[in-house]
Amino acid sequence: MPMTNSQFQTDSPHKISDSNQLIDAIKEGLLEKKAKDIKLLDVGALTTLTDYFVICHGTSETQIRALANSVTEKVKETLGEQVWKQEGMDARRWIILDYVNVVVHIFSEEKREYYGIERMWNDAIVTDIEDQ
Repeated sequence: MPMTNSQFQTDSPHKISDSNQLIDAIKEGLLEKKAKDIKLLDVGALTTLTDYFVICHGTSETQIRALANSVTEKVKETLGEQVWKQEGMDARRWIILDYVNVVVHIFSEEKREYYGIERMWNDAIVTDIEDQ
C-alpha cells in the first residue's frame, strides 16, 4: 500500500525553524554537565545531511550519558522539541543526537581522537564554544 502525502509528512523529520535557538539549548545542556572541548561545525555548505555538527567529549561513560541526557532535557524544556534519532546510549563511547538541522556528537576522548570528525570536515567553519 503506497504512503499518502500526510503519512509521509508525519513520519519524516522536520527542521527546527531557528537553528540558533537549538544550538543555544544544546550548548546550555553541554555546559551544565561540563563537556570538554565543544566545537560547532557549520557544514551546511558541504553536505545536505545537516546544517551543523556540535562535537564534544566527556571524561567517563557516566558523564557522556549525563551530557546526552542534559541536552535532550534542555532542548525539550526550552523548545519543546524531541530528538529525532539517537544512537549509542548503551555503549556511551559515542552518542549521536540528531535534531535534523543540528547533529550532536558526544564522544569519549579516545573515540573522538580516533574518528576525527573535525579532521574529516576540515572545510567546515568551526566555532569554539566556551563557558562565559
